[in-house]
Amino acid sequence: MTTAKDIMHSGARWIPAHETLDRAAQLMREHNVGALPVSANGDSDRMVGIITDRDIVIGCVAKGHDPSKVTAGDLAQGTPRWIDAEADVNAVLEEMQNHRIRRLPVVENKKLVGMISEADLAQHLTEEQIAAWAEKVYSRS
Repeated sequence: MTTAKDIMHSGARWIPAHETLDRAAQLMREHNVGALPVSANGDSDRMVGIITDRDIVIGCVAKGHDPSKVTAGDLAQGTPRWIDAEADVNAVLEEMQNHRIRRLPVVENKKLVGMISEADLAQHLTEEQIAAWAEKVYSRS
């Protein structure tokens, strides 16, 4: 059985909700990632959301806001989604498809251990699985 831990990329890290978006962008550049889970207070195991590079551009910069004054917590909206490291890959796909998300934090023993992105899916799944996933996540319905 292929699990979330088998297909994730490790090394995901939190950004505290109080950190600014310019700091979030710096962390994304340093770690070569496009998303960061947002925690209540940094190393906390309580996720309050996730922010992406696109969120920073569309939700802050394009609106004329200063990313050195807007916090990660300001942009983290909705119910945070995550998956247990031991979850089967089908559960991963279902979670991402049902919530139409492209990145999914992976948690083990209540600790963030990795992230699953589109690139991870492309490396580990069959063409049929990827096509079905993309159809559900990107459809307009």
